[in-house]
Amino acid sequence: MEMKVYQFPHLERMTGKSKLLFIWIILSSCLWTAQAQNKQVEANLVWNSQSENAAGSMPCGGGDIGMNIWVEKGELLFYISRSGTFDENNTLLKMGRVRLKLSPNPFDAGSTFKQELVLKEGYVKVTGTKAGLQTEVKIWVDVFKPIVHLELKSNQKTFAEAGFESWRNEDRLTKGKENNQNSYKWAPQGEVKTFKDSIAFKNNGLLFFHQNKDFSVFDVTVKQQGMDSVKGKLFNPLKHLVFGGSMQGDGLMPSGTYTGSYSGVAFKGWKLKNAKALNAINITITLHTAEAQHINNWESELRKTATIKNKQAFEATKNWWKSYWERSFIEMSSQQQPLVAQAGKNYQLFRYMLGCNAFGTYPTKFNGGLFTYDPGLIDSTLKYTPDFRNWGGGTHTAQNQRLVYWPMLKSGDAEMMKPQFDFYTNLLRNAELRSEFYWGHKGAGFTEQLENFGLPNPAEYGWKRPAGYDKGMEYNAWLEYEWDTVLEFCMMMLETESYAGKDVKPYLPFIESCLNFFDTHYSYLARQRGSKALDGNGHLVLYPGSAAETYKMAYNATSTIAALKTVLGRLLELKGGSEAQRETWAAMLKRIPPISFREFDGHPTIAPAKVWERVNNTESPQLYPVYPWGIYGVGKPGLDTAINTFKYDTDVLKFKSHVGWKQDNIFAARLGLVKEAAEFTLLKLKDSGRRFPAFWGPGFDWVPDHNWGGSGMIGLQEMLLQTHKEKIFLFPAWPKEWDVHFKLHAPHQTTVEAVWKNGKVELLKVIPESRRKDIVILVK
Repeated sequence: MEMKVYQFPHLERMTGKSKLLFIWIILSSCLWTAQAQNKQVEANLVWNSQSENAAGSMPCGGGDIGMNIWVEKGELLFYISRSGTFDENNTLLKMGRVRLKLSPNPFDAGSTFKQELVLKEGYVKVTGTKAGLQTEVKIWVDVFKPIVHLELKSNQKTFAEAGFESWRNEDRLTKGKENNQNSYKWAPQGEVKTFKDSIAFKNNGLLFFHQNKDFSVFDVTVKQQGMDSVKGKLFNPLKHLVFGGSMQGDGLMPSGTYTGSYSGVAFKGWKLKNAKALNAINITITLHTAEAQHINNWESELRKTATIKNKQAFEATKNWWKSYWERSFIEMSSQQQPLVAQAGKNYQLFRYMLGCNAFGTYPTKFNGGLFTYDPGLIDSTLKYTPDFRNWGGGTHTAQNQRLVYWPMLKSGDAEMMKPQFDFYTNLLRNAELRSEFYWGHKGAGFTEQLENFGLPNPAEYGWKRPAGYDKGMEYNAWLEYEWDTVLEFCMMMLETESYAGKDVKPYLPFIESCLNFFDTHYSYLARQRGSKALDGNGHLVLYPGSAAETYKMAYNATSTIAALKTVLGRLLELKGGSEAQRETWAAMLKRIPPISFREFDGHPTIAPAKVWERVNNTESPQLYPVYPWGIYGVGKPGLDTAINTFKYDTDVLKFKSHVGWKQDNIFAARLGLVKEAAEFTLLKLKDSGRRFPAFWGPGFDWVPDHNWGGSGMIGLQEMLLQTHKEKIFLFPAWPKEWDVHFKLHAPHQTTVEAVWKNGKVELLKVIPESRRKDIVILVK
């Protein structure tokens, strides 16, 4: 354990009792810190038996690379995924599968086996012992360079055969539901193919890559949506994209090819093998993704990365993971309820998976992240390749994605939010072009089910559209007029200033353009209906609108009103911004209509909108003013009305669940409802039923369901820490019989570490210390 030396210049001036109390506090703090470090080590996930198949895989990764690792029938296998590897159809393709065979084999039947996820240092270790043979394989990813490492050490000289397996060794027609992995979904236009990769032995190693063809789903979508005349101005991330890598190892040489089938899918393998047995063998898989018109340029850049030698790479990676765990954690237990410790463990395991895409070019996907595996092992009817995931690869579903990224503020991971923010800012001009092209006004209009090139998903946009229907609109019962999800990401951008001290000025043009869309578009729609742009009270008429996917053709949807009010209010709190900008923001804020209310059995509640035409889904946007917008909550006016909404609104009661993206655990926590928050959180964060306990799903989406995990994280954080203005509320929805040690982040660049044990606070650290006066402890 690292020893730290502290200096306390005022200690000599303290009285005897004060000095003893001070020393006791410091010693207690050190003891809790040591215990926390030990707990993190003990929290490693250990398996003492091999897995049946890929469904029993263990995640591992770093930087922007994810692997599913498992040992099956004496062979070590893993999938490799990387952020941003989209093919012509916008499927997020895996790199491939690696299979390691050893001779003598430490993983043969009868061996002593151990597979361990070393959480604190971010790697997987597999060991086998049999009849005097002792072998260890360590698999890790360099956080700072896209390189996967396999390091083998054995007390006996060993032959290693490393196979790289690909199911994309030839073109594959994708039919039926398999197209849910790409942007065509249920509405492919003609024949859809996943094109084969280029794979060949080269320089005693293996080279593999996928090079997108010139024609892609981008071209299909632009034509479908009538934007050919501005096509040259549109951002196209699929054009000239090349991704892949190389595999090489100590003493390994090409050793032929083989074929086989895994989970019902045929593949071809390329073998590297060492001619001379060794006690230590290092294998590296170097990856590279770039826009490259010529493959030679791409390969040259790949070689540069592969030839970089850094003896300190593993230490640097370990240190990154160490700092990751030190900046935030939640560890919890209860003598009465064993699921409490389980929920704390799974919170940490899910945060590990999020950390594997800290530096991705694209955000972590809600529908599986970097850790999907063979779909036939989730649903036996889906005999598709490991590239499959439901709800698309390059398609962005903001209402799900938001739940993956909101918890990063309180976990202190604001740096990991950049890929999500970049996704939107890269598409700003495309969104603005849509508004100008279709409606002749300014502002960035972001639809739901958005492609990574900023246009609506073509299947959701609709191929069979009525003549004369607005070209700018999705012809879709679920998604029509659902524009407001982008405002949650605008708010996240703004909150990184307070939580992490980030400079948000570069994001202001984006945020202003998103707000301007609502101002200009709803004025435009009002003028289509009549001569006035505003109602009789000088407010925008937010019609037609949508309260999530649920209350459709809504008039003044509550979720939209809460979003606009909160983002504009937050902008006005910024220290930056010109006087002209502030006047514009303040004027627009005055134009936002008020939230509507209704009653149930005499109980006033928040209404989902002023009026609406139909209910289409099972969300509860009438509670969005509670979360994410924080208009109602603990310590805020109107809390009773918000609680009534949770308890008496018949739709809310009917929709309640812990599955998938459901947010009832979060609503309950924000409302200070201890019993309900505890029940929903334990359901949300309990073991998944799969071998890796945080592989939840499929829920409404896929496995692992990352918006399931994200919503679980948020709810647990909100049970422990909430804020209002300058106040920091601790334990606002925490059962007093649950013990917990946590470290979370709060606005004004504040961190709070606390221990609640045996019904009382045993440790409280607040940084900066000046914020201690703002702490309010609430335990019911």
